[in-house]
Amino acid sequence: MKSEVFVVIMAGGVGSRFWPYSRNSRPKQFIDVLGNGKSLLQMTYQRFLPTANKDNILVVTNDIYADLVQEQLPDINPEHILTEPTRRNTAPCIAYAAYKIRKKNPDAVMVVTPADHTIFQEENFTNIIKTATNAATGSDKLLTVGITPNRPETGYGYIQYLEDTAEVKKVKTFTEKPELSLAKKFLESGDFVWNAGIFVWSISAIVKSFEASLPDIAEAFEAGKDKYYETDEKAFIDKIYPQCENISIDYGILEKSKEVFVVQGTFDWSDLGSWNSLHEIREKDENDNVVDGQVILGDCKDNIVKSETKRLLVLDNLEGYLVGDFDDVLIVCKKDQDAQFREYVAKAKKLKGDKYL
Repeated sequence: MKSEVFVVIMAGGVGSRFWPYSRNSRPKQFIDVLGNGKSLLQMTYQRFLPTANKDNILVVTNDIYADLVQEQLPDINPEHILTEPTRRNTAPCIAYAAYKIRKKNPDAVMVVTPADHTIFQEENFTNIIKTATNAATGSDKLLTVGITPNRPETGYGYIQYLEDTAEVKKVKTFTEKPELSLAKKFLESGDFVWNAGIFVWSISAIVKSFEASLPDIAEAFEAGKDKYYETDEKAFIDKIYPQCENISIDYGILEKSKEVFVVQGTFDWSDLGSWNSLHEIREKDENDNVVDGQVILGDCKDNIVKSETKRLLVLDNLEGYLVGDFDDVLIVCKKDQDAQFREYVAKAKKLKGDKYL
């Protein structure tokens, strides 16, 4: 079974909510955000080695990050670094990988994962993925991994499943980032899980789904069936990719399909979508502060401080803040204001161009 599983790592995002640590030139998936000597991409790659042979692992990324991927993952087959000439959300990038894998093994099972999530209890995770790949083999099921919520989180999507004692449960509804009152109801109901953005399906099932729900995208990538793994593959992708609809796999396929199932995850997970989420999983001092750099704290609690300069930072009377000190940007703000980071990036671009991005 292992040789028939292909893993597709999506690594093309820019991580704007992690600005100014995450930059256009080196987004968060390429950064050692946990301080363990490995980037999030490297951790993701290693996490899936028990699931798939290394020759069956692909990375989809933007053109400008191809060299970074090869640098951080020297064992990966260069033909399995799939580069997007422009960003078109998750549906086109998954279609590209699926149609390419189909040429190599039309009977394969495909696992799709973001590059920038953190997962603990990795043995449990591997077992969950095995349950999903077994369920996907030879079937039309489209499977997603759901995480049991431990708080009424408004920053995640939710999946409601039909009550069932089986490990693989039929999905009833999807809800994107609900208001707090609704998130509380979801938590109380007991039949909702967070959408981890990890998907499992057979190649035949996802190709059929593209043909049924996103026929224009299916037609575009079907036209390249003789070009994958050939010298003119890149030219073909550069031509058709910008014409693809900018749409997520969730909206484009999963919310339309009657064959969506969820496997409930029994491991700690974070999408590391913000400074606040990084604060949650990092080791803290006795006052719940996360500190990297030369820092003196006085009467400070529940903060995250990241310094990449040689300056000594002296902070007093702060609670719930992010202090980020970088060579060209200093940021001090409430760490839980995730939505504002996109505004900061937009304003920085308007005032200074791309210099600080």
